[in-house]
Amino acid sequence: MNIPRVCNLHKARLCSFAPVRIAVADIGTNSTRLLVADIAPDGQLSQLERHTQVTHLGEGLDRSGRLAPEAMERVYAALAHYREIADAAGAERRVAVATSAVREAENGAELAAHVRKLLGFDIRTISGDEEARLTFLGATAARTASSHDSSTETLVIDIGGGSTEFVTGHPGQDPTFHVSTRLGSVRQTERHLHSDPPRHEEMEALADEARQIVAGAVPESERADVASGIAVAGTSTSLAAIDQELDPYDPERVHGYRLDLAACERILAMLALLPLEERRKVTGLHPERAPTIVAGAAILVEAMRLFGLGEIELSESDILDGAALDAATGYSGTISGA
Repeated sequence: MNIPRVCNLHKARLCSFAPVRIAVADIGTNSTRLLVADIAPDGQLSQLERHTQVTHLGEGLDRSGRLAPEAMERVYAALAHYREIADAAGAERRVAVATSAVREAENGAELAAHVRKLLGFDIRTISGDEEARLTFLGATAARTASSHDSSTETLVIDIGGGSTEFVTGHPGQDPTFHVSTRLGSVRQTERHLHSDPPRHEEMEALADEARQIVAGAVPESERADVASGIAVAGTSTSLAAIDQELDPYDPERVHGYRLDLAACERILAMLALLPLEERRKVTGLHPERAPTIVAGAAILVEAMRLFGLGEIELSESDILDGAALDAATGYSGTISGA
């Protein structure tokens, strides 16, 4: 998958660099992912490898405040495998970004030190501001002026395991607003969904909390200005795969796919009625995402309703792509937010 264009600031900086091959790992609350890509002097990103392992790093974090040793070991094993892939591909740099779970955990620094010293990734535990900037950069980099109105206010939604980022701005530019919320598929599953399948009152409590968090975090004026939306990360791409009944998962058919709100509501209702073992068998859904997909889908549905979005575009390009572009330039931008 190629990204043909990046914002003008990034493009100007990239043109001063020779082509570079970069491996980027994203250490998230629910999954650990890898992108190996070539970044050309004109700012084009050409993907060579993309991998995902569901590692459940944030399991129990909301209750204990710490990363569990067995969860950390799952991440270490995934990154050791990714190091082999990166080396085999001839990556010149290996970088990693750690997000919500690592920055919140009391022992997050322990994980970062292990990754840096023993696994060979130049790791950064990034702030919510930086996570939003990189996500917006990656998700909107391919939106050229010829195919999308650059004046269109665009929302990027990144539903993670421990946090959800809402970022708005114009494609090809740095975002103008963002907020990182304590709303995530793992966090809200552990808080609300204790029955199998979830009870109606559990689903209502989850939906109520999601609405309150989003409405409180994103001013109504920001929501009213949004004309289009892009959703990234595993929850949203899983819903696109379920809607198309993809087996096996096909990123080319997910990237750019448009899901309307009615389809999201239908999929959520279907998933919420199934016990966990039946959810694991749903076509298009990775079995390891089954425990948290109901909460993730509920977050997406409530967000679309509050932003008045009748449909959402799915993107395979996200924080990994943004971090790869960022690593090639050494660029550091600014952002306003809540």
